[in-house]
Amino acid sequence: MMRASKRAPQRALPAERVKNTARRKKRIHTFKIAIATIVAAAFAILFLLPIVLTITNSFMSSSEISANYGAVFATNDKGGKVFISETINLKFIPDMVSFSQYITVLFKSPEYLLKFWNSAVLVGPIVFFQLFVALLASYGFTRYRGRIREIIFFSYIILMLMPYQVTLVPNYLVAGWFNLIDTYWAIWLPGIFSPFAVFLLTKFMRRIPTSVIEAAQIDGAGEWQIFKRICLPLCKGATCSAAILVFIDYWNMVEQPLILLSDEEKHPLSVFLSKINAGEIGLAFAVATIYMVPSLLVFLYGEEYLVNGITYQGGIKG
Repeated sequence: MMRASKRAPQRALPAERVKNTARRKKRIHTFKIAIATIVAAAFAILFLLPIVLTITNSFMSSSEISANYGAVFATNDKGGKVFISETINLKFIPDMVSFSQYITVLFKSPEYLLKFWNSAVLVGPIVFFQLFVALLASYGFTRYRGRIREIIFFSYIILMLMPYQVTLVPNYLVAGWFNLIDTYWAIWLPGIFSPFAVFLLTKFMRRIPTSVIEAAQIDGAGEWQIFKRICLPLCKGATCSAAILVFIDYWNMVEQPLILLSDEEKHPLSVFLSKINAGEIGLAFAVATIYMVPSLLVFLYGEEYLVNGITYQGGIKG
């Protein structure tokens, strides 16, 4: 009995060591998570600073903006930039909140609202019809396999890898042959048949289990019913993800309108933001803030769909 009582504390030692090791690992894991959170928060704040600066500076008066940032946009007699010899004062809190910039943009200068409308007219049809074409093409690439179709799909990937600057000259030449220069069709057609949404939706549709489609065929469903009642509901997240990404991409386009639209009255608001001059610094902050609103609303509304569309692997959710 004495020997058994002496051995009991010795048997408890390994259990205590295991507990201490588990606690130590838990503390190390918690410390790593805390460090990663701090680093991620620091980068988030760093990336959000320009947006916060733009929004807060849009509520400054013209005189205050000129006093803070006039040296950045100053020019010499020949129209060139001057050397900035003083430190620029970045202010996040205005001395006095003023809505004069927004009043000028929204009520006194209809030109900015016209360009905002131009942006909506250019981007809306591209998003809608690109998704329409991409859904039909993706279903075709998913349901019917073959060497020719794989070659076509591979060419889609090659076109997607090319930056727009590479295909800008061919697009300009083709638009010139069809007399589409200085018309919205010169921007609509390349955007509608862009390969990005086709690639994304095809990869997503190919993850749908074939057993689901075969079961629908056994029940007598046709191709249109399979597409409408199976593929579209399962691809809702991927479709929303593609819509958000396509909208943000074409909402911020600059090269296409500059090259394909010679009439400045047809230019979107993104082109105006790329042509800021010294006399409109305050208006630029206000216009940039208004310009960010649609993108932020689309992202906030579709954030859940965006995440699900990227992470979801296809199939039926329980």
